[in-house]
Amino acid sequence: MTEHQENQGGGAPLWRRMLERLRQLNRERLQRRHRVRVARPPAPLSHAEWIDRFDRIEGENLEALERRLQALPARPLLSLVMPVYNPDLRWLDEAIASVRRQLYPNWELCIADDASTDARVLPRLREQARRDPRIRIVARETNGHISACSNSALALVRGSHVGWIDQDDLLREHALLLMAEAIGRWPQAQVLYSDEDKIDAAGVRREPYFKPDWNPELLLGQNYPSHFTMIATARVRRLGGLRAGFEGAQDHDLLLRCTEGLDPRPDGGDVVHIPHILYHWRMHQGSTSTGDAHKSYAARARVRAVQEHLDRRGLAGQAVDDGRGGCRVIWARPDPAPRVSILVPTRNGLALLRTCLDSVLALTTYPNYEILVIDNGSDDPATLDYLADITRRDARVRVMRDDRPFNYSALNNAAARRTDGEFLVLLNNDIEVITPEWLDEMVALAAQDGVGAVGARLLYGDGRLQHGGVILLGPRGIAGHAHKFLARDCAGYMGRAMLLQSFSAVTAACLVLRRVHFDAVGGLDEHHLAVAFNDVDLCLKLREAGLRNVWTPHAELYHHESVSRGADDTPAKAERFRGEVECMSRRWGVRLERDPAYSPWLALEREDMSRADVPRVSLLEPWFLTAPMISSPAAADRIRAQVLADQPVETETA
Repeated sequence: MTEHQENQGGGAPLWRRMLERLRQLNRERLQRRHRVRVARPPAPLSHAEWIDRFDRIEGENLEALERRLQALPARPLLSLVMPVYNPDLRWLDEAIASVRRQLYPNWELCIADDASTDARVLPRLREQARRDPRIRIVARETNGHISACSNSALALVRGSHVGWIDQDDLLREHALLLMAEAIGRWPQAQVLYSDEDKIDAAGVRREPYFKPDWNPELLLGQNYPSHFTMIATARVRRLGGLRAGFEGAQDHDLLLRCTEGLDPRPDGGDVVHIPHILYHWRMHQGSTSTGDAHKSYAARARVRAVQEHLDRRGLAGQAVDDGRGGCRVIWARPDPAPRVSILVPTRNGLALLRTCLDSVLALTTYPNYEILVIDNGSDDPATLDYLADITRRDARVRVMRDDRPFNYSALNNAAARRTDGEFLVLLNNDIEVITPEWLDEMVALAAQDGVGAVGARLLYGDGRLQHGGVILLGPRGIAGHAHKFLARDCAGYMGRAMLLQSFSAVTAACLVLRRVHFDAVGGLDEHHLAVAFNDVDLCLKLREAGLRNVWTPHAELYHHESVSRGADDTPAKAERFRGEVECMSRRWGVRLERDPAYSPWLALEREDMSRADVPRVSLLEPWFLTAPMISSPAAADRIRAQVLADQPVETETA
């Protein structure tokens, strides 16, 4: 939400206390919804406790899954590919057994042995095939590594969709059932993927990865869909299967190729995320589940896969190894550099304003920008003298005087009309530049097709993370910041605090977007969201118009938030904030319940991306029945009209 100084003051602001109370009410509402099945634990659950409470395929969960199996309107043949080379036979048997335990019966398992030197392997595979005719075997005469071996198994595939299982991993009993269910709901689905966790040699599950919905920016940094993924067989074959030379990142390369040209919206139906753990990734010495730092060839293959993906799409960016097991794309800004207008609202607060403007002017490497300071009634002589002086010293800085009562949205809308930049930057007066290339990075991203708003990695003065993207917390909690208070050098949940990715929203404390997109959705809502949530609302309007809001960790700035915000301690301000909460709840409704960038298994009551005390999904019913759907890309005009008329945005459900 917007952070702007209305007046100087100290203490915990009333609006923050009210927001925390709203979040508490939201937690209580979630508890009431699930009270038949779960009581909120007094302390965070361990993963083992969480499994016992929410993720056992037994009892009412098993009964519900069996009912859903009987209700399937169709049962397509689903294929699994397993490349094998000198496996631990015990784990191989367990992997095959996990397939044979599937609740969904219409499957085939296609296994290719890559000329194993262990003479016991091929007889063991043939014995498995004799036990179950759904298991099919091919024995390669020469060792060709994982891509060639997988392609040999792929040649046996007859199903509509094909998935991969490693020789020592485990598939959950309901994995193929949920895949078949999703294919029935989205028959056009080309790629489907699920959540996953890891399992050690003793059979103990750990490190669950509760993933976001389709997030193409995150896929550039890491193969986050990974296990368990199924892809339309025709698409895999049309692309030639796995490519030799990408060993160690062959599945990442395949996903990048298979998702090119698909609908980039997280619920467009081309790529479907099933928010349940359907796969256990075996942890053992030499497995990439424990990290691939010992496999330098995997890092090289990953970078090459991403670079070729960029080249095929005609995107100007350079892929490099980020040194943390992921990939970074260094985006090339447009050349020549388009004009950028930086809008900075302020009222007095000389020390903050000077730090902000001086850091922008002294450090920013981007060559073509202007700064419009929106002076909202400053009466401090020192501040006025500074503004007069800086406009004389630097032609890039102008001042627009606007003495109306504070309305962040109206101030920025008016300032945008007074500038001519192709790109707009909304920047708080309590921001300080750290990364000189911050604006190059953000403009380069905002210039990409399909991108709406771009947000930055904002730090508190002590180095902890203040903004790592905005997550939606439900109709009464509205929004919060991902990874808040995380240490600066910490990668966060599954590395996401250090990776480029899409979010539902980003904060306007530092936000970049094309002017044409700002205008298309009506700018900031100055009629109903004068102070709070106007940036979240702007981003949701952009999202409804078919655009993706992107957060980059490679534009770092300080946000001296605790210093700049005044206290919302008057009845009028409290009433205004209540009205803004009601506006957001009325306008966006169910869309605030399900954030595609944030798993329903992660907490709404905290901003650290930890596991939820009370999940918002269960095995008792199909997860997509209550998932809100984003409108078509042609919705910009309709959304703008509804918002300006203060009407609820039309909502579709899956």
